[in-house]
Amino acid sequence: MKVALVNPFWTYEDSIYFGCRQPHLPLELGYSKALLEADGHQVLMLDGQIQKLDNPALADRVAAFSPAMTVVSTAPTYLFWRCAPPELRVPADFLNRLAVRGGRTVAVGPHGSATPAPTLRKLGVDVVVRGECEEVVAELARRDDWRAVPHTAHLYEGKLVGNGGVHASSFVDHPPLNWPSDWIAAHSHHHHRFDDDQVGFGAEVEASRGCPYNCSFCAKIDFRDAYRRRNHDAIIAEIDRLIGQGVGYIYFIDEIFLPQKALLEALVVRDVKFGVQTRIDLWKPELLELLGAAGCVSIEAGLESLTVEGRAMLAKRCRLGTEELAALLVNARRHIPFVQANLIGVVEDDPALVDYWRKHLIDRGVWANEPVPLYPYPSSPSYRELWGEPDDLAWERAHEHYLASFRTFSDIQEKRPRALAELEATCCSH
Repeated sequence: MKVALVNPFWTYEDSIYFGCRQPHLPLELGYSKALLEADGHQVLMLDGQIQKLDNPALADRVAAFSPAMTVVSTAPTYLFWRCAPPELRVPADFLNRLAVRGGRTVAVGPHGSATPAPTLRKLGVDVVVRGECEEVVAELARRDDWRAVPHTAHLYEGKLVGNGGVHASSFVDHPPLNWPSDWIAAHSHHHHRFDDDQVGFGAEVEASRGCPYNCSFCAKIDFRDAYRRRNHDAIIAEIDRLIGQGVGYIYFIDEIFLPQKALLEALVVRDVKFGVQTRIDLWKPELLELLGAAGCVSIEAGLESLTVEGRAMLAKRCRLGTEELAALLVNARRHIPFVQANLIGVVEDDPALVDYWRKHLIDRGVWANEPVPLYPYPSSPSYRELWGEPDDLAWERAHEHYLASFRTFSDIQEKRPRALAELEATCCSH
């Protein structure tokens, strides 16, 4: 079978999107391609941002390939499934331009995972994958009776038909990914890196998936939830291949980069820098020193709140006090050029105390951002505490709540975000 895998040309005007707007490797499509090709399928993989192809050009490329199945992602890469653009205008625009030229159409991503029915209706696709997608995509290509594939949903006479719950990939035995050299050469971005020595291309790698914690704000219930660690040899083989392609910086997309001594020791002897997101309370001083020696130049530490009460409200399950956390962050900064304490706006936090601790950290070289307002994504515990299980209006409800709750938005927002219906009006017309 001929299968097209498409990451559309992402644009973010008037969106609340919290992720990075630079191109990143579409890891979910990379894994899908590896599994499909192992089964003997012919695969065309496209990425609008990396290849500088807009949606009309992507649609024409797919049509020229004449696939029997086209897969499109509703988030820019696995790295941002937990903070995807709520609106579906970008994948809808691509699919509208593709029309009937792509064979069976499949949507993968957080939207179909949490809310399959509105995703099917807005995009007009034949089927959505629920949960982590690569193995389900491979199964859809294997079966003639694709409507019976587990962890998918489709519409029949306008009503939702679902086949089981969300899928959790085995992940641990995923093969090393092999990216086209021209894609790597186009990936100049070093994600979340702020030092001056930015040599070589950038790339994203996944060493583990999921997180053993259940913080209230984290949108991972329907995907990337249970913690799994990938085969060490596969990770190293993938990194070595990237280094051979000229990569000088890797960003580990792991939800929580837990201390992995064998991986760090392997990176010590390799000429590559890297960045991670982690919980600083899980690291001992000697492992922070090894992390720096291995080449880590950027840490996003999920602190979220600078008070015990705020961390409790966010269900952080953190045993350390603010002074101990601050000391670990300052210790990490001794070994790593950029350390950030990520903060979320929490009503339990006293503004004066937040200002004190932010200044304390910044004065010691640790960046602590202005607290970012919390968006209740449908796949987060915070959404379900407010409204229960997501229904067909879950994204609209979360969006309206966010717009009504805050006057000051994230500093990455250029202006006040627009309502979801406005964002989707021109494209989601199926």
